[in-house]
Amino acid sequence: MATTAAPAGAPAAPRVRRSPLWWPAVAVTAAAAVVHTLLTRGLSGDLRYVLGALRLGGDAGYSPSEVFTHRPFFYRWFVALLDLPTAGGTAVRETVIGVEGALVAAAAALALYAALLRRVTAREAAVTAREAAVTAREAAVTAGATGLALVLAPRTDFLQPEWAAVLLAVLGVAAALGVRRPWPAALLAALPLGLAVMMKYSTASTAAFAVLLVWLADRGRALRVALAVVPSAAVLFGLSVLLGSHEWQWTEDMPRINQSALGRTGPRPGEILAHSVSFLADRALLSPVLLLLPGALLLLARTRGRARRLELLAVAALVGAGSLAVVIVQGNWFPYHAVQLTVAAATAWGLAVGGTTGPPPWRFGAVSLACGALPVLYPHAPGGLQRPATVWALGLLALLAAAADVRRRRRPAPVRTAALVTLAGVVCLAGPVWPGSPHLVQHGRVTATNAAFLRDTAREEAEAARLRARIPAGAPVLYLAFGDTAYHVDRPARCRYPIATFLQRSRFLPDVAGLPSFAENADCVDHDPAPYAILDRAWFRLAHVDPGLRARVRATYACPPPSKDTPTVVCTRR
Repeated sequence: MATTAAPAGAPAAPRVRRSPLWWPAVAVTAAAAVVHTLLTRGLSGDLRYVLGALRLGGDAGYSPSEVFTHRPFFYRWFVALLDLPTAGGTAVRETVIGVEGALVAAAAALALYAALLRRVTAREAAVTAREAAVTAREAAVTAGATGLALVLAPRTDFLQPEWAAVLLAVLGVAAALGVRRPWPAALLAALPLGLAVMMKYSTASTAAFAVLLVWLADRGRALRVALAVVPSAAVLFGLSVLLGSHEWQWTEDMPRINQSALGRTGPRPGEILAHSVSFLADRALLSPVLLLLPGALLLLARTRGRARRLELLAVAALVGAGSLAVVIVQGNWFPYHAVQLTVAAATAWGLAVGGTTGPPPWRFGAVSLACGALPVLYPHAPGGLQRPATVWALGLLALLAAAADVRRRRRPAPVRTAALVTLAGVVCLAGPVWPGSPHLVQHGRVTATNAAFLRDTAREEAEAARLRARIPAGAPVLYLAFGDTAYHVDRPARCRYPIATFLQRSRFLPDVAGLPSFAENADCVDHDPAPYAILDRAWFRLAHVDPGLRARVRATYACPPPSKDTPTVVCTRR
């Protein structure tokens, strides 16, 4: 089989002398960015919600199989296993979890690297020396870019179900392409791809994208993988239902508590188009490598025949449209819902600049460097420039730079120039992790930076210490509060719903009160209730939740009067 970046039958690229200085400079820069990230990033509020629920539910005697966290069975166990070896304060525990996530991402990248080096011919012959020489740098840059995209992911992406699904998809692709015999390769790939589906169910799209990428390399293997993944996912779902007594119930009830889902709001083409344009710009501000995707595809297409070029663009269009469709259907427009698109962009960038059949695209590399500076500079831009059009303009510049590189005459690739272009990519991938980079973006405007997030975390910890001081050590608590509060207060819960998600949703969706999970969650209020409750009046507004629930809370707990200065209070059982 031909290599990924070179057409079949292409002459071998001239061997180039490895420099003892330039490539280590790339590795040192990447390592420094990774160390900085692991020491300073912390975890997002969504991860804290899951960890808090699992820890507090565990204190109540429930395993991850039986604790509700608004996440499926296998993802709960994934997070629980990451949390298992942690100890100490919040900062230490989050750093340990971050290191574990980085290690599994590095393992996936190494597996992909090994698979790309072991590419086989259509007759399943061993990789020839000529093919290995062509693919060595390509494999390293591609796998490195993929791994760094996972490790240096924005905080809002890191360790989310979508991130975990991409990690598993990378392992699935590595298994599908790296094992010599096709059917064993397909069966081995079916497990991680089946688990990718189980991370959130909507992540089935990520597994499908992985099969499409395998299709570009080997159609026969892709068909075998597709045939193996479907029963694998079905068996895994069956196991989750058998091992978790409430898993089927939660699978039915969870989609019904999302007030923004397309099934509730109905399709509104105008709004969807406007949201999509804004969402992709916001997503690119958090992960600027996304701006390089069209240019990377153009550079990849230059080395292919017409049929293969059309096939590449068709697969890219399916991945892009499918990623956006998943976001639209869920309706929340959360950036992490499209993390698979940003990692695909990093992989395409690695393939485009790592190919050894032409000169390094230095113009494209220069724009990659500019994209890496975008997250740091953009929050300081005047308000008039903080809009999606500005971001789209930079994406167009990247595409024009790639087009200019495509027109260049082919000649051997100097090692120094190739290393500099790769270094620019490392800077681009590291853009999201600096203190001044955006943490949250909405409609092109930065609403919070990483530094602001860390300051907010310090305030939350101080507020949690105030609340914790009012509760005896080890006393059970009913949390009518946001997930971050439960995470930082860290007093044990008494039921399988440590955070009252179902109860709070009745504030927006009255029909939620008719769900079985709502009834179980409400039982935590008045059937053997905890001696203390924490009420966050900004998140859990008693005046707006289900009237029956409101009466039960007031009958069970005595809470301090409302105050603007202290919206979160400790209530005592009557």
